[in-house]
Parts: sequence; structure tokens; C-alpha cells
Amino acid sequence: MRTQGTGTGVSRRRVLAGAGGVGAAAVLGGVSVPQALAAGVDKLPIPDKAELTVLLTGDAGTGGDGQWQVADAARTVCARRGVDLAIGLGDNIYENGPESDTDDEFQSKFERPNAGIDVPWLMVLGNHDTSGIIPGSGGWPSRGDHEVAYHAHSARWYMPGRYYSVAVPGGADEPVAEFFAIDTTPLASYVLQTDPEYYWNGPFAREQRAWLKQSLAASRARWKFVFAHHPLRNNGTHRNAGEYEGISCGDYLSGKHVKELYEDVVAGKAEFLLGGHDHTLQILDTAARYQGTQQIVCGAAAKTKGRADEPSNKAFWEAYDTLGFMLLTINAQQVVVDAYTLEPGTGEPVHAYRHTRTDRLPAGTGGRAGAVG
Repeated sequence: MRTQGTGTGVSRRRVLAGAGGVGAAAVLGGVSVPQALAAGVDKLPIPDKAELTVLLTGDAGTGGDGQWQVADAARTVCARRGVDLAIGLGDNIYENGPESDTDDEFQSKFERPNAGIDVPWLMVLGNHDTSGIIPGSGGWPSRGDHEVAYHAHSARWYMPGRYYSVAVPGGADEPVAEFFAIDTTPLASYVLQTDPEYYWNGPFAREQRAWLKQSLAASRARWKFVFAHHPLRNNGTHRNAGEYEGISCGDYLSGKHVKELYEDVVAGKAEFLLGGHDHTLQILDTAARYQGTQQIVCGAAAKTKGRADEPSNKAFWEAYDTLGFMLLTINAQQVVVDAYTLEPGTGEPVHAYRHTRTDRLPAGTGGRAGAVG
């Protein structure tokens, strides 16, 4: 079944709405979680097909002109090409996250801008979603529970837990793709965590790590995608995990425990690592050091940021001064990544780059993989 976005070039003066679908299931900590929930919202269905197109955006939730421009451009492209899923890479509700699961910011910063792109949006938490007095600090992780609870109120918004996985097709012995969502903010906050549940080595971090390791090992998907707000490798100003903001000490701001999680659990186990956080567009290489796990950064859905003074990662393609988004086209043979930027002045979508990857990681082992730029 194909769920296609409708409404080409919709502006904030013409907001489309639509919802419908049937129940499906995700895996949350090894437990099947039904999509059709008691609140009476019919969730848009997870696609049941062997070839799919996925919209990729990140750091979108400002409610401002930049978000609307990117959403309009994405709506235009999705209406033309078709779309089956969307992924939101965190910082969904600027500046501090919602105050409740019925906060009207869900409407102004997610539902209305994205109306017409009527597919499930697989969402993860970012540092701006889990902040208190200091915007973007990530120092109030429990605030993210409001976004998890919003899953019950929205046809589009898909976040049954702080970490979860979705396989497509869901009942296949060997799905074409499996997406693993994780919450990296407690490991890379700008302030020390004060809730023991969310210490870098606390119960949440240990349980999430164990779940991710087990889930990746058990997956029989042809292509595996781990997605989170914070990237492992990044040529933007936030820099690489382990040296975020140019800081390499401490348990939080440096992101050294994000680096450990990715290198120990994800590298060589998933073909793609998708992140935002940096307000840039980057398709990095399949570095041998990371055993074929390729980093994509897509965080320019509302703001732009800039490039690090001395970037350290090889890239197939990068853009630092433009808003934009990406589309992933996935089938058993390949994953195609199309990057779109916005034309200055008009906001029209511009196809900027196409990257094709054909080599998977060996089943059950780490290994090197290839790509064609």
C-alpha cells in the first residue's frame, strides 16, 4: 500500500489536513506496541511494501518561516515522487520542548507545517525537546515523555517510546529495511544530568544500549538504519562525537559516551547512521574505521549553521549555507539518497545531489561496504 503526500506547494495560508489508516506495530524494548491507541486516533499505517521512499528532515520545529519553506518544498517533491514514511531527527519543538502532551506547539510546529505529507513520521528526541530553564540544554530528559505521549494524539507523529524499531514490511522474514530510533540527548547534554535515571551510565542508558545491541543482532533486514539526534561524524560546527563544541573532557558536553555507543554497538552493524543536531546537509563516506556504517547529517529543515574550521571527515557531498531535506529510496538492491536544497528567494526545491549505495554489510558480521557517489 502506498501512502502519497498531497497538495503541491501548500503555504501557511492553505493548510491541508488528513488522517486515516489501520493499526500496525512497532517493537519497543522487545515488546509489540499497537499503533491504534485508546485515544481514538487512527494512526497512518506503516507501509507494507518492499520498496519505499522516506523523507528525511531534522531540527525542524521552530514554527517559523524556515520550517514552512522546507515543508512546502518537501511537500512539492513528495507529491511528485510519492512518499511512504518520514523521519524527524529531533529538535521537534523549539526552544525547550512541549509543556504537556496537548501543548498547542505540536500543532504550530509539527501538524500544520507538515499537513499534506500524510504518512507516519518516525520521530526521535533532541536536546531542544528535553530542556528546562536553559534552552537546548538537554538537562530535563523526562520532559521528552510529553512527546512520547503525543503518539496517542496524532495520526502522523510516531514515537511509541524513547527508543523503538520499525521494520518494513513488518511481517517479512527479511524486511527490506529496519529503522532503529534512539535517544542520545542524556548522553550529550550541555549540562550535567541531575536525575539518576538519565545519568550517562544510569538505567536508561544501560537499557537502551542493551536493547539496541540485541535488536541489531536479531534484525534480518537487508538495510539497517539507526537514527538519533546527535551524529557520530560531522563536519559542521558541533563537530564529531567525543569532541562536540571542541570539548573532549567530561561525561556530557563532549558526547564521548555517544561516540562509545555508536562505535561499540552500531559500527559494522547498521549500514546507515542518520543524525541532525548540526543545521547542515552532509552525506559522508563509508569510512573503513567505522566498518561500513555511513553517516548522514540532515538538520537543515529550519535553520542553517556553517562548517567547522577544520573538518575531519571525508564527504561525498555537503551543504552548509542552505535549508534543505533528503529523500531515501530503498529496495533490496540499493539505497538512493537524494539531497534537495532550496532556491534562495523563491524557496523552490532544487535537486542538489544523488548518492547510491549498493553494498550491504555482511549478514551477522561487521564489514566494509561500498558506495557510488
